[in-house]
Amino acid sequence: MSSTSGTGRQRRGDTRQRIQDVALEMFADRGYEKTSLREIAEKLDVTKAALYYHFKTKEDILISLFEDLTRPLDELIEWGREQPPTLETKTEMLNRYSAALNDVAPLFRFMQENQATVRELSVGDGFKERMIRMMDLMKEPEAPLVDQVRCISALFTMHAGMFALKDVEGDPEEKRKAVLEVAIDLVTQAQRGR
Repeated sequence: MSSTSGTGRQRRGDTRQRIQDVALEMFADRGYEKTSLREIAEKLDVTKAALYYHFKTKEDILISLFEDLTRPLDELIEWGREQPPTLETKTEMLNRYSAALNDVAPLFRFMQENQATVRELSVGDGFKERMIRMMDLMKEPEAPLVDQVRCISALFTMHAGMFALKDVEGDPEEKRKAVLEVAIDLVTQAQRGR
């Protein structure tokens, strides 16, 4: 396997990475169901055999893309479990989650725009389980319900922000920071309520 960059993604010149990038672009543009492996190979200007060497099915490509998202999530969940449930921990979790989402923004947009497909494939369940674990780390069961909702909403603010702000004018990094600030405000308000 090739070396990785600071974002955890493989080098752009790597064939496997190129396949993932082109497939994700095509899935987003044309839809997962309407994109074939043959069309992906044609767009890459590689033979179907070269594509099959890396991925036997479209689902294999999608699973590999989800692994890029779930790996940092798993690391974040593990880290969060080892920390005290303080505002500082939750703020750091939101910062790290924001960075992870930013690294896989095209995949996350695909997930939001193709929810039915994601639910039908095996990758959807794994992501859902991780989100439940993240929610459990963000909220405290003994907290008032309104504060639990604030903490859970902080996570989904980042999801909704990525989707809702994609067509809003402005620097992507500034938009990411604004969404993160709102999410941190929600968690901070929940902690103050205790």
